[in-house]
Amino acid sequence: MEGKGSTAEIMIAEARKAFWVMVAFLAVIWVAQIVNWASGYALSRDYGLQAWNPATLPNMVSSPFLHWSWEHIEGNSGPLFIFGFLSAYRGVARFFSVTALIIVVSELGAWFTSDPNGIGVGASGIVFGYFGYVLVRGAFDRHLIDIVVGVVMALCFAYQFTGLLPQEGVGWQAHLFGFLAGVVGGWVFRDRGGRSRPAAAPAQQSPRAALLKELDDLGL
Repeated sequence: MEGKGSTAEIMIAEARKAFWVMVAFLAVIWVAQIVNWASGYALSRDYGLQAWNPATLPNMVSSPFLHWSWEHIEGNSGPLFIFGFLSAYRGVARFFSVTALIIVVSELGAWFTSDPNGIGVGASGIVFGYFGYVLVRGAFDRHLIDIVVGVVMALCFAYQFTGLLPQEGVGWQAHLFGFLAGVVGGWVFRDRGGRSRPAAAPAQQSPRAALLKELDDLGL
């Protein structure tokens, strides 16, 4: 019983960390938006990513935190919080590694494939990265709860898949490469520890029994 209690406590603690990490993330991009708006979006022009311009490559770090309009940041904020929290609630340390991978791949992908006449900014590449990560993490980690979460998210946010298709005036390249990075991140940062199985346990477990065990481990 002590082990199950400690597992639940650890999960709750990580979920709290994930919540506050995403609150901080949103606070940063909204403060940046206020400053950006007040400057006539000079920050987006100066610190955004321009395809095939080597001078803007360091801006891979800054461009995800900037946006071009209030509508732009409003459209990203909700999915960013939802997918970000679901990506982080099993472990904030791993979440930061996944985030770094998504930023690098999505920004480099956009840098190589976008129109060099435009300047790309926005957190949508990260949003799609988290989306891809949430969809596959359960299968790679073999956590039934995360598999269920991935299926539910895929059904509830099916419209997000249209953002992976070429569209005029939309940075779909960052979306596509971010999504792919999230899928790859699910594999690269999968849970390799494995969960020990008692010697007397049956070789196979029904999906319902496995799901109940997951819930029981979390103290639910």
